[in-house]
Amino acid sequence: MSYAHIIKEIGRGAEGSRDMSFDDAKQLYGAMLDGGVGDLELGAILIALRMKGESTEEMTGFLVAANERVNALHVPHEGVRPVVIPSYNGARKSANLTPLLALLLQRFGVPVVVHGLLEGFGRITSGHVFRELGVNPAASQGMAQQALDERGLAFVPLTAIAPGLADLLSLRARLGVRNSAHSLVKMLDPFRGKGVLLAAATHPAYMDTMRDVLGSQGAHALLLRATEGEPFANPKRRPRIEHLHDGIADILFEAEHDSIKALPHLPEEADAAATACWIRKVLDGHIPLPQPIANQLAACLFACGYAADFNQAKAIVAVETNGHAAA
Repeated sequence: MSYAHIIKEIGRGAEGSRDMSFDDAKQLYGAMLDGGVGDLELGAILIALRMKGESTEEMTGFLVAANERVNALHVPHEGVRPVVIPSYNGARKSANLTPLLALLLQRFGVPVVVHGLLEGFGRITSGHVFRELGVNPAASQGMAQQALDERGLAFVPLTAIAPGLADLLSLRARLGVRNSAHSLVKMLDPFRGKGVLLAAATHPAYMDTMRDVLGSQGAHALLLRATEGEPFANPKRRPRIEHLHDGIADILFEAEHDSIKALPHLPEEADAAATACWIRKVLDGHIPLPQPIANQLAACLFACGYAADFNQAKAIVAVETNGHAAA
């Protein structure tokens, strides 16, 4: 593959550049993940894509290449799809409640994999909160599979399942800007299509891209607006939650737009220790589960096949959470 030719096509700026085909994008990104592109060419490609913006076809090719190289995990048992929760942003202003959703799913016997970063760069990551809750990161693919098989929950650093993507993600420190890897990790499925992905983004345009990319692959996913970049439903006001499956998108919950009548009881501080303490109280039934997260939990139980239909999923969660799953 001629990297000079690729750079010439994609590096002409927003007006003059041309998008790559799916096949070229897949081949190029595969080479990037395998370390087969020199530093000079790699930097040029990443900056060119950053300036041009990735097309849906390019992102699809990138994702296929990434999923082909993921250190795959096996589904622990048949009948229920595992839920995959990419957690890469962390929280700064409010508590990171991604671990709460994972632990709730574990309580229902749904296998859960949370993958992300250990370092938060000033933010509170899921890894920080999990550590306070006694859930340690799985340092390897084998440790992740063991945790999943024995406890039904694994928190896996990106380096353990996709080292090539981790290397590309780390280039932000050298280049000063984000690159395609920052978006791809949020669509990465270590079960290679057998999981239910929680796909979340902050910007509406990228949510459209995720819907198109995942839809083209027939992925099973729940798409929603992220909370500070994390894939849990905003506990103060529920976002729209879409169920992507078999190339179509069904809206399970519409977004809430009405004025907030009563604020939910949330952690007073956003640090990991305070968040973990609050999560324990929710799991023990001492604090009510915020309704938007109960809604998201019901959507997960339906999408993964735990419940036969969506109404049953909402009823199950309502019983278990004292009525907080009602639409």
